[in-house]
Amino acid sequence: MNRTKAFRILFISFIFTTILWGQNSISQPDVKTATTINSDVVSTIKERYPVAPFKDTLFYIHNKIGAFTPEKRARAIEDRIRQIYSDPLFEADSLKIAPADISLDVVYKENFVILSITTTDASIEKMDAEALAKKRKAIITTAIQNEKSSNTSLIWLKRIGLEALFVGCIVLLLYAINVAFKRFMFYLMKNDERFFKGVLLNNYHVLTPRNQLFFTLKLIKTLRLVFYGLVFYLSIPLLFSVFPSTEGYATKLMYWILKPAKYFVSSFLAYLPNLFSILVIFLVFRYLVKILRFFVIEIQKGKIQINGFYSDWAQPTFNIIRVLLYAFMLVIIFPYLPGSDSPIFKGVTVFVGVLFSIGSSNAIANMVAGLVITYMRPFKTGDFIKIGEVSGEVIEKTALVIRLRTTKMEDVTIPNATVLSSSSINFSSNTDKNTSGLVIHSTVTIGYDCPWREVHKALLEAASRTELIEKDPIPFVLQTSLDDFYVSYQINAFTKSPKKQPIIYSSLHQNIQDCFNEAGIEIMSPHYKALRDGNQSTIPEAYLTEHYKPTSFGVTIEDKKQQTE
Repeated sequence: MNRTKAFRILFISFIFTTILWGQNSISQPDVKTATTINSDVVSTIKERYPVAPFKDTLFYIHNKIGAFTPEKRARAIEDRIRQIYSDPLFEADSLKIAPADISLDVVYKENFVILSITTTDASIEKMDAEALAKKRKAIITTAIQNEKSSNTSLIWLKRIGLEALFVGCIVLLLYAINVAFKRFMFYLMKNDERFFKGVLLNNYHVLTPRNQLFFTLKLIKTLRLVFYGLVFYLSIPLLFSVFPSTEGYATKLMYWILKPAKYFVSSFLAYLPNLFSILVIFLVFRYLVKILRFFVIEIQKGKIQINGFYSDWAQPTFNIIRVLLYAFMLVIIFPYLPGSDSPIFKGVTVFVGVLFSIGSSNAIANMVAGLVITYMRPFKTGDFIKIGEVSGEVIEKTALVIRLRTTKMEDVTIPNATVLSSSSINFSSNTDKNTSGLVIHSTVTIGYDCPWREVHKALLEAASRTELIEKDPIPFVLQTSLDDFYVSYQINAFTKSPKKQPIIYSSLHQNIQDCFNEAGIEIMSPHYKALRDGNQSTIPEAYLTEHYKPTSFGVTIEDKKQQTE
């Protein structure tokens, strides 16, 4: 069956059901009109119980008879009316009024008592007992007749047709939703290059265009299922409302929807003043932070100068003030939050605070140490420093750690608390244009047999040949000690490249060896022993003279006879 034929069948059934339903509406009286309840009740009556065998209330029971409470009387009357309704041979003339000892009874077929009217019942309704009995007899008769007329075969056919119409409309609606969503997804896939460019964060693809399309289609499919569920849920009360036996479920289902919605709307409207207060407080603090940010930028650019306040303090100080301002803002906003007065909300906040204080003691210690280091200004990012046994360039300073990159390209992370408790050396602090530079130094030990002036000359020459050593100030030599077997000579030179110290020291040591060899100075200390019995000199052959010969031991033999003669 194609779509056009299905639509025609549903349309014809809709016309047919509408005609039948309209005829039924004209021919049937209104049950509620026939069962109008007298509201003129004595004001002293505190409790009343409705008699509603067919959902609509027929009348109320206010007082008891003997051991029967008003509630038990009302339930018993309902059960008796339903029994009469189930009688397929029911006749309206079978209901009569019969006098009893203390009441007037409405009976069915002379022996089945439906209800009793006492003088108390009549006084409460401000009517004569006989008139009240006739009134309630007419109400019961009309209710039973209306209920029977509403459950004839023709009415049931109308209900079935209306139910089929509703089902068809729901199916068509679901089909239309499915078609609309499929066409929309097909349109997105066809124009994916136009709508999906991916998500970039710092030049990194957080979501590629293909992944973005994939997640969008997943979201649309989920939204389609939500629409399906919403249509089903809203259609169930409509379907249940067609048949009297299921009409109560329709009311309950709608109540489950409308009650939360009503509560949400009323709560939201009641919360609007607090919401506006929170919004105003947030905007005030937001613009206050923006004003502070403006002054921070001006201080960093050097346009605003404060005595004793360094420009590199501006950003960390701003971060501290911003955190304090937002914390103060939360304190002010807290009373305006929904549920802030509830014990559960207070208990959760206390629990979170205890967890934070217990689990973050080390983190807080590192944060405080980082704050102290910031204002101590021992080094900055890019400096070459030494902390404990670790030397390297500062590549990152955070609230918790310092990261160094060593000359071996190793990244070392040091907690701020460790940095604060250790001594640190900054090799880069005196290497700018206005300073002489970092002093690098190396020590050699030469024996007393070598003139010190020649050693000085060789060391200065080695320093002058070394790259990355400054010519001004000029290098200098210090004689640091006179030991038992040698003299300690220390060469000192200036450089403005502290990050290249390993290369500078290596080149300096190479040049010291070359210059000493050229000067004919042997470095024989501190732990070198030799007996010159004809062995070659420690100086390389390239630095020896052409006629060099190893020295040997000199042995003198004395002739005792000649000495005696």
